[in-house]
Amino acid sequence: MSEIILQPWSEDDLPLLQQLLGDSEMMAHLGGPETPEQIQKRHQRYLHLPETDHMFVILSGPNAEAVGSIGYWEKSWREQLVYEMGWFVLPAYQGQGIATKAGQAVLDHARREQRYQLMHAFPSIDNPASNAICRKLGFSLIEECQFEYPPGHLMTVNDWRFDLFVK
Repeated sequence: MSEIILQPWSEDDLPLLQQLLGDSEMMAHLGGPETPEQIQKRHQRYLHLPETDHMFVILSGPNAEAVGSIGYWEKSWREQLVYEMGWFVLPAYQGQGIATKAGQAVLDHARREQRYQLMHAFPSIDNPASNAICRKLGFSLIEECQFEYPPGHLMTVNDWRFDLFVK
């Protein structure tokens, strides 16, 4: 399994975001690719996140190449404040355990904050790789439900939950 480093999002990370969110294959389970304008707006949001939210670039390999992104953010879910986690790994680096290792690092980061007890992930039911990552990380499958992403687009997802307060 590849070693990874999580680096906080920076001004220099726009090209990575363009690769991740502008690609139809990468966005197949998330309503399709974003426009250049949407990607620029998202990049600006990532640069100015509230203290509850965190976005990271996943670096891997001997040259610490940017191979994906991962983050977590505050979300109101079922009348409770929780964290939601999401990730992307470029196609050339998928299947190497990078997202799982980055996910574990993010769970550890969120656990140290001791802000919210629960971390959720909402992969599409049609995304076996992301659902497998949730399983490998020790998330519990709660239910299949409808989720709006992007705005105006309903999708069927699995609600996975991880208790950050249980060691």
